[in-house]
Amino acid sequence: MSAVISFCAGAFLLYWPYLWCMYRKEDPGAYGLRWEFDRRDIMQTLAVSALILSFLTIVAVNWPWDELPRRRGLWEALNLGASGLAAAVIEETFFRGWLQPTFEKKLGPYAAIVVTNLIFAPLHLIAAPRLISLCTFFPGVVMGLLKHRYKNLTPPALFHFIGNVWAIWFFPTSIGF
Repeated sequence: MSAVISFCAGAFLLYWPYLWCMYRKEDPGAYGLRWEFDRRDIMQTLAVSALILSFLTIVAVNWPWDELPRRRGLWEALNLGASGLAAAVIEETFFRGWLQPTFEKKLGPYAAIVVTNLIFAPLHLIAAPRLISLCTFFPGVVMGLLKHRYKNLTPPALFHFIGNVWAIWFFPTSIGF
């Protein structure tokens, strides 16, 4: 039953933004529901990912509570990475591709990033009911800034995927970003 609910939630998050645009007869590109693979954008996103995750790795290695970090083997982490990729694409489509631009129209870009992540972070408590799941707010802000800067979903989804693999490796009781 849980798998069915997860599948339905994922399908909703992935397809709702496009259905919304179709119903309103709006171009999905106006929301930034685009996937572009510009080499420079990807390289900059990888640099941002390395910088932020290097800092978080230091924090994780020295984490004093809840017996964290609990490390997984590389192979297990890579196998779970496929679900991390799916989550990145689905969540970025909904949160950064549709919700953030919707809020931008009323609030401006930076307030929209904050409000979007005030919704994004607590939803992670459903899958991983630990307070550390609320920390997804901070990488969510980075993903929002990446979406705002590059105007497409590839950079935030790439950062999200890398962050999910990192979280699977260091914090296996959490789901990821």
